Order: sequence, then C-alpha cells, then structure tokens
Amino acid sequence: MYKEFFNLTEKPFSLNPDPTFLYLSKNHIRAQTMLEYGFHSQAGFTVITGDIGAGKTTLVNYLLEQEGEEVVIGVINNTHAAFGNLMTWVLDAFELEEPSPENAKKLRKFSEFVMDQYADGKRVLLVIDEAQNLSEETLEELRLISNINISTDVFLQLILVGQPELIEKLNDPRLTQFAQRIGVDFNLRPMDYVDTGKYILHRLKTAGSSKSIFTTDAIAAIFCFSEGVPRRINTLCDMALVYAFADERKSINANLIIDVIKDRNTSAVIRPTATQAKEVKEVANWLKEAKGTDIIDMIPEFA
Repeated sequence: MYKEFFNLTEKPFSLNPDPTFLYLSKNHIRAQTMLEYGFHSQAGFTVITGDIGAGKTTLVNYLLEQEGEEVVIGVINNTHAAFGNLMTWVLDAFELEEPSPENAKKLRKFSEFVMDQYADGKRVLLVIDEAQNLSEETLEELRLISNINISTDVFLQLILVGQPELIEKLNDPRLTQFAQRIGVDFNLRPMDYVDTGKYILHRLKTAGSSKSIFTTDAIAAIFCFSEGVPRRINTLCDMALVYAFADERKSINANLIIDVIKDRNTSAVIRPTATQAKEVKEVANWLKEAKGTDIIDMIPEFA
C-alpha cells in the first residue's frame, strides 16, 4: 500500500521472523553469542527466553541459516497438547514416519535416526519454540530423549525457546535433573532507546529507504510505547506508515505516533506496560521538555 509512496522495495516492519531484517542490539548480540556458543560447544540443552515479540525466533532462524549440511535440523513450532505428544512432534520435525502409536517404538526409531546421522558425520539439532507451553511431564520426556548422548560425544542437541515462564518451570525442584543438563541459557531483554532508533533505521534501510522517514521525536515516542520490544515497534511503525500514506506525509513525527496510539488505545499489542520504567520516563520527559509533547499520562505506569 505505502511501499511506492515511500520508495520501499518491501514492507520494513513485517511481523514475520525474517533473518534478513535482523538487527543485533547489544542484548541480541549477547543472545546470538550464547546460541552459537551453546551449539559449537556441543551443549546438550540451550535455553533462550524473552518476552513476547523480543526477537527470539528471528535469532534462532538466523543461527539455523548459518549451519551447513553437517547439521540435520528439526523444528517444533506448536507445543500445544491438543496437537499430539512429544514423540509425534519430534518424528514430524524430521519427517520420519511413526512406526506405531507406542512411544517406546517412536523413541527407538528416533534414536536409530540420530545414530545413523552421527555415523554419517552429522549432528542432529532439535529446536522447540514456545517451549513455555511444555508440561512438566513433557520436559521430563525431553530429558529422557537426551539420554541418546551417552558418551563424551553429543549426538543430539536441543534448543528450547520460550517466554520467561519457561525458566520458572525449569526452576521447579522436580525438574532438577533437567536443569542440570542445561549448558547455556540466556534471557533476551528489550532494546534500549538508542538501539530502538538504530533498529528502526536498519529495517528502513534494508527495505530500500534512503531516508529515515521517522523523526527523532517520533522514535522517542515509539520507544515509550513499545518499550523496546521489536514486535511492538514493528506494529507501531507499520501503522504509522499507513497513517502517513493516508495523509500524504513523507515524514513521521511524534504527534502522528500519538494519533496512532489514541486511535488504537485498546490494542494490547502496542499498549505499554512500562517494564523499562526509568528509561521510558526519561525519554518521555525529554519529549515534553524539548518538543512540548507530553505522553506520560498515556503510559499506565505514570498515569
């Protein structure tokens, strides 16, 4: 809709986890380093957590794109119990036929598959997204699956990606044996104000823009309402581009961002929670003093 108006080759703020648009903030660099370390150090379990929309899946997809043919990758995206059980998900992730309804036979087939890959000089990597949905029983099943790694060599590696509730589950004393097998873990926090601005400019440039489009005060307002969460930033920026297109405006300022917020103030996607309260308040105060735009009363923490 607005691509031609802003001379863009594609939508810069799509919600799809596209590694092409990956911007590595300070926190994302650390998370990426931990992911790569976990993989290349042959950690049995690597756990990456973060709030909804923090960019976890994009980071993992970026890692997977870097791996060569010596790594066989399976991904489980849906962990809801209504869609089957763990062994069914695992076999499906690697496009293996189920030998029978019995879990023991499914596990045997998967174990044989892993060992066959190892014999061919390959490693097997299983990625489980939305892992916070896994029950205690399913997590224990995962630990048992990891018993394939019975020697000094690691045949199977697992990356668990989930929301912070996953850590709460893994801290349960009943999962102590599982927790002890986690080689690497990292919690991906939202971006700060500086990285939020760089993130917006990076995505615009990747989409073909030679201009920033968003003014400094617009970026400040976006940070206040998104709190540095990539998915919220994308949603808000995408809406702002539509509004600007409708108004035939080539530049987006803080007032337009506030118009978007006021029109969409029932949307949980862009409703701020002030998790980065101190920095959000500092930026909001700067907007008030430097630009005369007071948005503090629109943020629940400060209202």
